[in-house]
Amino acid sequence: MKDTVTLHGRRFEAAIPEADILAAVRRVADAIARDYKDRVPVFVGVLNGAFMFVSDFMKNYPHPCELTFVKLSSYRGLTSTGIVETLLDLPEEVEGRDVIILEDIVDTGRTLQELVHMFSNKNIKDFKIATLFYKADLYNGEYAIDYVGMDIPDQFIVGYGLDYKEQGRNLRDIYQLNQQPMINIVLFGKPGAGKGTQAAFLKERYNLQHISTGDVFRRNIKGGTELGNLAKSYIDKGELVPDEVTINMLREEVEAHPEAAGFIFDGFPRTTAQAEALDHFLESKDMGIHATIALEADDEVLVARLLERGKVSGRSDDQDESKIRNRFEEYNAKTAPLKDYYQQQGKFHSVNGIGEIQEITRRLSAVIDQL
Repeated sequence: MKDTVTLHGRRFEAAIPEADILAAVRRVADAIARDYKDRVPVFVGVLNGAFMFVSDFMKNYPHPCELTFVKLSSYRGLTSTGIVETLLDLPEEVEGRDVIILEDIVDTGRTLQELVHMFSNKNIKDFKIATLFYKADLYNGEYAIDYVGMDIPDQFIVGYGLDYKEQGRNLRDIYQLNQQPMINIVLFGKPGAGKGTQAAFLKERYNLQHISTGDVFRRNIKGGTELGNLAKSYIDKGELVPDEVTINMLREEVEAHPEAAGFIFDGFPRTTAQAEALDHFLESKDMGIHATIALEADDEVLVARLLERGKVSGRSDDQDESKIRNRFEEYNAKTAPLKDYYQQQGKFHSVNGIGEIQEITRRLSAVIDQL
């Protein structure tokens, strides 16, 4: 059994070995066999997750029986959508029969509720529910679970038929998600300080989603989205885009990445009012900013860096020293109140942004690792 597996960039740690799983399958098969030794039950496997459980269960069940399948789904990635889809319906021959559901896992009970509803008008003689894994702390207890292979804690698991975004079903053992606490960071830095470069490293290292406000604006405007058109209408009139529009764009970005381990906010907030709006938005999502990190660098070093960059980028504001220094002054004026705002919350961190890229990354990582 491997110590860890990685699926779609998420790390899962060893939890339940195959031998323990097979022992649990045998316990379920033996218990049902004792109760139904003189009858011929119809076992109903719930696809896709239960296919391994059903296969091993049938190998261990000693008496005459029949088998059919239904297919339901309520999961997308790591979370249940709360909407159960019926993808493969019941055959008619279950009417008047002893029916035993073979579920891979019972957690919230939403899929189970739909199963019970499917059988409610089928004139079933006897109806039982068996599950290999049971999250007792999460289940709402609406329906009795008649046969349980093993109780497990409320952790997201993969393997033995269970998947993460359709991967991991073929694993013979069970692995659970390495749940790291969410980290949300606001990254500050003067032009040329290397925010974009460092954000790319931090994104990969901590599985964070980098949200650059400038990129989000350009993407929405170019894509002609409702928010993009709204923002453009203000820009075309020479007016500032209201904070509410920007927050709504950020909301869409956050909601589009529910599986991220956290977010790097780059380019927003720029004012105290925006910082307060961001806090309120994150609170509504049961989230918050954990740290604001400012990449500090000497102006002269940054001026030289930007002038050099301007030779390649072609940006006019990277080729004129006076324009560069004006951008620095604007940054200082806007960032000063934000620094006070986050210092009062104990969330402001200053990091030396001069040096080799890897060295700067290590400094930033040291701050994040302490959170």
